[in-house]
Amino acid sequence: MKLLLVVAAALIDADNRVLVAQRPEGKNLAGLWEFPGGKVDPGERPEQALIRELREELGVAVKEPCLAPLTFASHAYEDFHLLMPLYVCRRWEGFVASREGQALKWLRPNQLRDVPMPPADEPLIPALIELLA
Repeated sequence: MKLLLVVAAALIDADNRVLVAQRPEGKNLAGLWEFPGGKVDPGERPEQALIRELREELGVAVKEPCLAPLTFASHAYEDFHLLMPLYVCRRWEGFVASREGQALKWLRPNQLRDVPMPPADEPLIPALIELLA
């Protein structure tokens, strides 16, 4: 089974809300809400990939020291196994905006369970609730 490494960020604003993005129509798991991020390219470190993805998806600039690893998810999908470290980020430059047509929401940690998420994202929620409680 192929191992797919993806990275995700919990962007946390001054009110301790967490950003989630809705997967657009036409993509696998369309309509579900997820933490922003994406695939790690060959030769790329996870932090580099996350900085790139946040710039491409949300138009924000993040410096590597502002990314703090929190937890990870390991989930077996039907045709691949996904490994996804989750980083917390409280500081970035620029304004968060949808660059790829995805809907965005800022949610309080206890609201994260109220939106449908991919199976790999759901196990990340308890660590965020504990961190931000």
